[in-house]
This record gives sequence, C-alpha cells and structure tokens, in this order.
Amino acid sequence: MTGRGELTDAAWERIEPLLPGSDRCGRPWRDHRQVVNGVLWRLRTGAPWRDLPERYGPWQTVYERFARWDADGTWAKLLEHVQVRDDAAGTVEWTVSVDSTINRAHQHAAGARKKGKADGDKLEDPERSAARQALGRSRGGLTTKVHLAVDGRGLPLSLVLTPGNTNDSTVCEAVLDAVRVPRTGRGRPRTRPDRVLADKAYSSRAIRAWCRRRSIAVTIPERSDQVVNRLRRGSRGGRPPAFDAEAYKHRNVVERCFSRLKQFRAIATRFDKLADRYQAGLRLASLILWLREPASAGAQRPGARTVSTPDGIPS
Repeated sequence: MTGRGELTDAAWERIEPLLPGSDRCGRPWRDHRQVVNGVLWRLRTGAPWRDLPERYGPWQTVYERFARWDADGTWAKLLEHVQVRDDAAGTVEWTVSVDSTINRAHQHAAGARKKGKADGDKLEDPERSAARQALGRSRGGLTTKVHLAVDGRGLPLSLVLTPGNTNDSTVCEAVLDAVRVPRTGRGRPRTRPDRVLADKAYSSRAIRAWCRRRSIAVTIPERSDQVVNRLRRGSRGGRPPAFDAEAYKHRNVVERCFSRLKQFRAIATRFDKLADRYQAGLRLASLILWLREPASAGAQRPGARTVSTPDGIPS
C-alpha cells in the first residue's frame, strides 16, 4: 500500500525509466522506489536523516542516493522531463510569474565546512562562505531566499537560491534565464515566456529593458516613488510603462506555488548545510507538484492555450 506522501503507482511509472540503472558492478542497488519514498518522507517531515523509519532502509543509503542523484543531475533531469511532456501536450501556460520567498535557516544549516584560500594560509572568510551556501544574515537570523518562476498554472519552471538579504530585482534576469524547456523534436529549447508578471519589487528600467530586448511583454506595477520622480521631471520623465491590470490578477499563482512547496517542512525551514542539497530538495518538491497535475487536465494540441477561470486556476 502507498503511504501518505509517497509516490503513487502512476507517478512511479512516469519517472522509473529515467532513473539510473545498475552497472552490474558490486552489490545490487536497493529498490529505487523505496529510496525515493524515504527522501520524500524526510522532505515532508523535516526530520534528521538519522531518524528515517526502518521501512525505507538504512538512512545512509537514502542520503547517499539523494546526494549522488543531485551531483549527477538526476533530479534536474526528472523535473525537465515532466516539463517537456506537458509543453509538448500544450498544457504549459507561458504567462510566467516571478517572485521570491524567504525561508528561515535552522541552526543546523550553519557551519558548513570552509575551504582554505588559494595560498592555504588562512580559512576562508565565514561571511563569504555563508554567502556561497546561500545564507544571509538579517534581523531574523540566517535566511535563504528562493526565487521562482512559475507558469500560468503555478508550476515551477526555474528556481534560483540566494542569501536572504539579496534584493529581488538583482536576480530577476537570472531566474528568467534559467527557464529552459527542451522540445520533443527538433528546435531549440523554449526559453522565452509570452509575458512576465511580477510585483513592485521588480519595477526597474533595467528589467523592463531586458524583457523588451527579448520581445517579452511585461506586467509590473510602478512603485509610488517612481511615479513621483517621473511626474516631477515633466516631459523628460517619459510615458508611464504599460500595465495590464486584468493580466496582473493572475500573478498570485506564484504565491500559491510557494504555499504548496512549503507543505514540505524541509523546504519551509532549511536544515541542509549545503545550498546544493537544499536546491535538490526544492527540485524534488517541484517534481511532485508537476506529477500531481493530471496529465489529461487541459490536454490540447501542441501550441494551444489553457482557459483560465477568474481565480487563475486552469479549467
């Protein structure tokens, strides 16, 4: 029987062919499904790896498999696979919403091993080491900021980690650059959304110009101080940027995606010392969101669009 939060039979059938197979050297691998369910249990509960229930096997095996598949890109490949499948079916809505959320880092997340400088004389600056592990110190302590781009259904297309004290607007281009959905046949991967929705934190000339050069429509409200400065300059201030209030109503899908991701307690609170491990957990949680989306829901011919209800949920 499938336990709560574990992979369903349908989800397992979709990802099983993509998992690494045995190379017939050494001892046979423990059942992949058992291991993945163990990783999901830890991701859902936020418990230490050592407290993994016995039904998932030795905790060292589960953690090592999780770390190995992070290093060789297996988790990223699985997430890309479900994105490619939905894009080929025409169910990916390319009105992309961008936003970020700050997640508190547990005290166990601090203290990752620091490497020495090139000359080997002294240890690396602790602040620099923390920044490399996407940990930033603010009034609330150590935090990590997750920057996310989601499609019109609220499913993750790309994610970027930064320290919690990083400004959102400085990472917007990196988040959009990370959107990459390969084609099933010939052609370059899809990297350019039809429209970008974002809140006032992303209202800057640089972001608007970057999207304009790539022929991406932008729906970002103007900040009040920017309005005042533009009016103060008169005719030199230029025209106000175009803003589609009706399209902006659907920006909240990214907020809902954050809420769904934070149902995994190891995502809502960061326990991992290494940024790569925490990002791997985010990829796996994003994969689960994609797998939970019904494959037949809104399935259309390639290039067709989904029809959205007033609250932004595809019908």
